[in-house]
This record gives sequence, C-alpha cells and structure tokens, in this order.
Amino acid sequence: MDELIKCVVWDLDNTIWDGVLMEEEVQLKQGIKEVLETIDSRGILQSVASRNNYDDAMSKLRELGIDHYFLYPKINWNAKSESIREICTSLNIGINTFAFIDDQPFERMEVEQVLPEVYCIDAALYTGILTNPRFIPERITDDSRMRRVMYQQDIARAAEEEKYPENNIGFLRSLDMQLLITAADETDLARAEELTVRTNQLNATGKIYSYSELEELMNNPDWRLLLCELKDNFGSYGKIGLILLSVGKTALHIEMMLFSCRVMSRGIGSMMLHYLNQKAVEKQLSLTASFKDTGRNRMMYMTYKMAGFVDAGKTDGDSSLLHYQPEFSSGLPPYITITDQSNI
Repeated sequence: MDELIKCVVWDLDNTIWDGVLMEEEVQLKQGIKEVLETIDSRGILQSVASRNNYDDAMSKLRELGIDHYFLYPKINWNAKSESIREICTSLNIGINTFAFIDDQPFERMEVEQVLPEVYCIDAALYTGILTNPRFIPERITDDSRMRRVMYQQDIARAAEEEKYPENNIGFLRSLDMQLLITAADETDLARAEELTVRTNQLNATGKIYSYSELEELMNNPDWRLLLCELKDNFGSYGKIGLILLSVGKTALHIEMMLFSCRVMSRGIGSMMLHYLNQKAVEKQLSLTASFKDTGRNRMMYMTYKMAGFVDAGKTDGDSSLLHYQPEFSSGLPPYITITDQSNI
C-alpha cells in the first residue's frame, strides 16, 4: 500500500505559474491557489524546488500571495533531487511520503532515478491530486489543519534559540512553556489515533492503536487515556502527547506513552514522568511503566532511565516492566507550568 503524501514539492516555472520568471511576466496557473489551500487544509506540507534566482522567485511568490504555503523552499541551481533531500531533512519526515510536481520530464526523471521513493507528477495533472487517494487523509484533525503553521512557529523558535548558543536552560526559560493534560474525549480520538500512527522514535511500546481501540479504552473505567498539549510564547505545538494509564491497588501503571518528535528537545517526556510520580505519591501508589524495544525507540528508554526508572524484569512477551525510583530522579524542571484537567 502506498504511503499517504505528507509533503508536496512544487516546481515554479510552468508549474505554479504560466511562463518562465527570468524571461517574461508570469501568471498563476488557473485554480492553483485553490489547490494549494486545499492541500494545506488537509495537513499536507508544501515546499518548492525550482531553478531560479531566490530573491526574484520569493518576491514573486509574495506578490502573488502564496509564499506562506511553502516551508524550506529550495530555489537555486542545484539538482532537484538534492533540493528535495534537503527539504526532507528539514521537515524530518519520510522521503517515501513526498510528491514532486514539475512540468519537465527531465527533472522528474532525475528525481525518480536518485530518489525512487518520491512520487513524481506531471505538472499538467496538478488539479488531479485533490482526488488522488494518496492526498486524502482518512481523518483531518485540528492539529493537522494547523500543521504548516506549527512548523513555521518551530522555525521561529529555532531562530530564537540561536540567541542562546551556550545556555539551553536560559532558552527554555524564555519560552514560558505550559503543558496542559486533559482526559481524551470523542473530539480527541482522531488526533490520538494519528499520534500512534505517526510516532515511532518516542513511542515507549511501539504499539499502534486504531480509532475504535482508543474509543474503547477511553470508555473503560479501568483505564485513563490522556492527551498533552504544549504551548509557549510562539503558540501551540498542538496535541503532542498520548498516555494510557491504569490505576491499580498498588501502582499507577503507564501502559503506553508517546510524544511527537517535534518536542523531542523540550524534555516533555521526563517532565510528564515526574508529574505522574507526583500523582502516584498523592494516591500512595508506586509508579510503573511498560517498555518494548522496537529498534527505533531507544530515546524513549533513555527518557525513562534519566527520569529515575529502573528495570524490574520482563512482562508479557518481550516487553519490560520499569519501576520508578525517586532517589534516581532529578525532579521536575522549573521552566514549565503543568495544568492538569484530567482528574487522574
């Protein structure tokens, strides 16, 4: 089964617009604005790979009122495959989820040979992508609608972070981060499912839950399904974390915990673990967690270890049981405010 497209990379000349910018006055292709807007509203990112003068092309995109749709545009004289690879690195999503639209057969062939995972499309067929199944997500969440904006906020954060080259704590303090924890409801299930599908490196068990499975867990009194939203001075990161808890007679157990890679550098996993221990202490319970090594989630294991968890043996199959030991914990960092509306 082909992957859903997560990023469309557009050529400019005779693709986004009719004409060649360096030779003549250009006009937008008929209906292209509507195509860009619809793709954006579906949570699909967009960028540019064009052979042009950067300043001239960006000026024209701004003049036409569409420059804001494109993240990390590559407007230079390099091979299109090189530009797409650089965009892929910047966005940190799989190359097999990229589509490339260009009017030139040579350019499409070059990309197909160097990056065979990329879905190449003749620019003459640009309106057809709106009905192509690879461009139609099964569900569109509030977070996916805001995906491009949240990436742009991340770019602004990165620029701010450069002002703190040797003081990461100072930068984190400056963000005024706020973590909101809520119990999942019906409106959250699509995003919860999306998180389990899209998250690999920061998924403690690697398990993917379907919409119906999450709905069942949400309605089961033996479980607590929690969502985490992170905000700071630049805006909301969206719903970036999902946690499945069981409250037993002796332990508060984390059956599943995952976070978006977008907050990897913010230490949200450790913060959440410290907070859950506070809740366990209030209930006079110990705190335990399940971990399964998937080969890709080593960072999540280190998050548990650095937060004060130790191995307590194997559970079912190849999963491990981890147990929180407060003497190994560094405590909750001072640069974040946590608001809990979940009633754990």
